[in-house]
Amino acid sequence: MIAACTLCWPAGVSGAGRSAKEANLYVEIAEGINAYGVTKHRHMPEIEQGLSEAAGKPVTVSFTPHLLPISRGMQSTMYVKLAGGASVDDLRAKLIETYANEPFVRVLDKGVVPHTRHVRGSNFCLMNVFPDRLSGRAIVIAVIDNLVKGASGQAMQNLNLVMGYPETTSLMQLAMFP
Repeated sequence: MIAACTLCWPAGVSGAGRSAKEANLYVEIAEGINAYGVTKHRHMPEIEQGLSEAAGKPVTVSFTPHLLPISRGMQSTMYVKLAGGASVDDLRAKLIETYANEPFVRVLDKGVVPHTRHVRGSNFCLMNVFPDRLSGRAIVIAVIDNLVKGASGQAMQNLNLVMGYPETTSLMQLAMFP
């Protein structure tokens, strides 16, 4: 369904890691946005692996993350060239079908743009699909709170599943530090 994908991934400073680097100090990031990990971001292999598994064939992406002066949150904007005559509505329907039974992933109503403030402190991923102005292309926007939906929320979900607990155990409340 997807022939090519370009990712723009703005993230809060917590998405750049916890190491004490001058580039991550508030005075260095305040009032601006900057790209980092250009051409060599550490998560690119796992992004391609996940997309390849979903597509059933090798997928390569163009990806550059951007650092925002916010403490938490991540927005992925994916510019997708559709393959095989697939439409934006086909892609939206496939996402709805794929995530129908996933408690923490929601495809929003048509036309609703996801915002990081709507997932702050939660384990949710909100997403939607929009038609690009270019024919045969779509724009997919997804948002998460990377401090919860990132590794910590994933670890809790996996623990719940391994232990036989409901997948949502301990993940429905808001975690708000920082």
